[in-house]
This record gives sequence, structure tokens and C-alpha cells, in this order.
Amino acid sequence: MLSLKLPQLLRVHQVPRVFWEDGIMSGYRRPTSSALDCVLSSFQMTNETVNIWTHFLPTWYFLWRLLALAGGPGFRAEPYHWPLLVFLLPACLYPFASCCAHTFSSMSPRARHICYFLDYGALSLYSLGCAFPYAAYSMPASWLRGRLHQFFVPFAALNSFLCTGLSCYSRCGPLHGKSCALRVFLAAGRTDIPTWPKDPLPFCDPYPEHSDVTSLFLPPPSFLELESPGLSKVLRTAAFAYPFLFDNLPLFYRLGLCWGRGHSCGQEALSTSHGYHLFCALLTGFLFASHLPERLAPGRFDYIGHSHQLFHICAVLGTHFQLEAVLADMGSRRAWLATQEAALGLAGTVATLVLVVAGNVLIIVAFTASLLRAPSTCPLLQGGPLEGGTQAKQQ
Repeated sequence: MLSLKLPQLLRVHQVPRVFWEDGIMSGYRRPTSSALDCVLSSFQMTNETVNIWTHFLPTWYFLWRLLALAGGPGFRAEPYHWPLLVFLLPACLYPFASCCAHTFSSMSPRARHICYFLDYGALSLYSLGCAFPYAAYSMPASWLRGRLHQFFVPFAALNSFLCTGLSCYSRCGPLHGKSCALRVFLAAGRTDIPTWPKDPLPFCDPYPEHSDVTSLFLPPPSFLELESPGLSKVLRTAAFAYPFLFDNLPLFYRLGLCWGRGHSCGQEALSTSHGYHLFCALLTGFLFASHLPERLAPGRFDYIGHSHQLFHICAVLGTHFQLEAVLADMGSRRAWLATQEAALGLAGTVATLVLVVAGNVLIIVAFTASLLRAPSTCPLLQGGPLEGGTQAKQQ
């Protein structure tokens, strides 16, 4: 009879520092888990189990909504509905990518970083997906056919590149790039040291055989997530907050116009779903940045109730209310929008999607390639807890 043994769980001091989570003291999986172990761990109570399921189940919910809407009579044939479908595709993708990242992130330090690179890429595509229905259905009347309306989606595409690049850099970027350059050229026996290395992502000493020489002059290279988790967190938060703020500029403007005017706003009125979406988004950002409640009581919320689980739930609720708000704008503003000119046609939509997907893939490939080139002695890929350390790193 086939029997499967559930993987053993570890405490924070038993796993390398790169796997630490702020305020989470137990429930860690082995940092060299196999793919099967990772899948089995999703049916075992670990500190990642709820993270996995809070995005795995919503993936199927949003896929069901996509298929139900797309299967409606004449829905796909009418260009007016296409921006909604473009929004729903990354709305299905980002929770699935997050689920996979949390499932397989314990296979190795390299696998952990690569999993989250893909997770960040999916989130950046979601930020672009939000721009399409907002440009099509939610623009204030005074902005229609204006400069911002015409360039709203292209700007969102550029924001997605910034989001992916900055979030990946916050995980694996060097803290002191110049010190890495010094190590490179000292190891090569050169004295004409330039101001920056040729490799834009110098993860480690490229000449480990000369580390005994270079270490006489310089300390080991340091990395944002390991040596300055606070700065890493700020950069990562900014990477996702900025696209959100940009995408929601039309809603903020309409909210300002309608503040205190009751039901006299006409086409600018926001539905209650818009309010719920914005509230969930703000709560999501707060949970991501604060790491509450586990920061106040380390070890108490290792399995259930820590901030990343609540962050997942609020993000999914926010996307649900965002979908309902987009549907509300589609219905209530349709007759009025029918007299307006579309900001981006089918050709422009397809071209934008192809370019953004390709660009984000290239960014992820660049970071992944640099990570794969790094030797196993790189501090980003190994190492244990700091001496006397009690706090885990921030994800």
C-alpha cells in the first residue's frame, strides 16, 4: 500500500535566514523540500498553508466569473466588453501565481527567489489589467479624449515594468554596488577601479578563489533583503503602491467631485463597490507594510491569523469588489460612453499586452539568470540565523 509521510516542520533557528518571516517562529518547511513535499505540505498545517489556500480557491472563483461572463450571449463579440475580459485574465493569474510561489518556495533559496519573481510579475500584469476597464468605463467626463485618457494605458504599461523591476530588485538587489565592484577589480589585480561594475546585478564575489585576498580590503557584499530589510520593504511596498495609486486616479478624482454632493453627481457617481474596493486596498497595504499582529506577539500567529494571510484575504476581497464596481460602471455609463471615442482599440490593446508580457518576462529572466550565475557561497543563497537574532526577515 502506498503511504505518504508528511514533511517535518522546523523552527525559525533551524532554517537559513533567507526563509525567515517577521514574527513567525515555527511551522517552517525544510529548505530543501522536493516538489512532492511542497505539494503535500499544502495539506499539512504549516505557516504557509493558509497562504496557499487563500489564493488557490479564489483563482477558481475568478476563473468561474471569467467563463460565466465570456459565455454570455454576444459578450465576446461586442468590443465594449473586451476591457473587462482583459481585466479578468490577470485577476485569475495573480492569485494562481501567488499560490504556486507559496507552495514551491521551500525547494531551495534560489527557487524561493524565482518563485517570488514570478509572483511579482503576475501582480504587475494585474496592475496593467486594471487600467483597461478604468480607461474604458471609469474615466471622469472632463478627462475623456484628453491627454491622460489617451496615454493612461501606455503609462500603466510602463508602471508594470517599474513594478516588476523594483520588486525583484528589492529581493535580490545589492545594497552596496560599489563595494561589489571593488571586489571584482581587486580580485583581478587592477587598480584603475571604475565607479560601477559591468554586471548590473553583482550578487556575490565573482572570484571566490580570490576571496581570501579581497576580504583583506573589503567586507563581504551585502544585499537589501538580508542587510537592510526595512529599505527592502519600503522599495517593495512602493513598487506596488505606485501602480495602484496611478490606476485609481480616475476614481479619486470622481470621489473628490462627488464628496458631499449626495446623488447629484450624475455620471461621476461612484458605486458602493468602489468604496469597498478602495477600503480593502488600503487595508491590504497596511497589513503588507505593518506585519501586524504577529509583530506584537511573535509565535502566536504562526499558523493562523498572521498578516500575510489577512493580506491575501483582503486582496481577494478587493479584487471581487473591483470587479463589481467595473460591472456597475459598465452598466450605468454605457449609454453615455457610447457617444464617446474609445481610447485604445483592439490592435492597441493586443500590442500593449504582448509588449508588456514580453518585457516583464525579460526582466524576470534577467534577475533569474543573475541569480543562477551566483555561486552557492553567495550570502543571498545560504547562511543561517544571525547570532542572537530573534527577528525574522520581512517578506
